Amino acid sequence: MARWMFVTGAVLLLLGVAWHYFPWLLNWFGRLPGDIRIESGRSKVFVPITSMILISILLTVLINLFRR
Repeated sequence: MARWMFVTGAVLLLLGVAWHYFPWLLNWFGRLPGDIRIESGRSKVFVPITSMILISILLTVLINLFRR
């Protein structure tokens, strides 16, 4: 359990560094077909459905690869 928490923390750290120094790498997030973005007046609603499905599939494949 501790190993998975360490790996998760390291991945989140790397994502944070990438987002800070290379923001153009993550421009695709939230702009895929199927992501819902509604902006009107003073309110904004953002629901990244397709992006979350893609990330879920990617994480599932990675976890299954590391388990074996």
